[in-house]
Amino acid sequence: MQFPFVQNIYSEEETINLAKVFSLLLQKGDCVSLIGNLGTGKTFFVKNLCKEFLIDDANSPTFALLNVYLGKEKFFHFDFYRVRSEQELLDIGLYDYLNDEEAVSIIEWADLFPAVLPKKRYEITITLNDDFSRTFTIRKL
Repeated sequence: MQFPFVQNIYSEEETINLAKVFSLLLQKGDCVSLIGNLGTGKTFFVKNLCKEFLIDDANSPTFALLNVYLGKEKFFHFDFYRVRSEQELLDIGLYDYLNDEEAVSIIEWADLFPAVLPKKRYEITITLNDDFSRTFTIRKL
């Protein structure tokens, strides 16, 4: 996969396949930020990404803010949608999680608090198109 990577996705199956391919790149200590409006498929992508690491119980942490999954790797799955301030993220120890070199961190709605994101990360933007396809843009920062 070369970056920036841009692909139009027309089905759930294509999203699942992209998650499989992307999973091969992830290593302990990586961070993935996801950006996209409601309904673009961020959580669906994360669920299928996690399945590649033998994690079958991934779900949206919108109300919990953070879910921790254990599979072939440890994952921290954040959702910033309901976060009101950067201080709230600092209070839960965000940087401790992001600096855990034994885990992969995934952040949905990452664009809401860009100042707290690691400079080194994968950034995935999902755009819903008029024909209901999605455009996935993946950058390695």
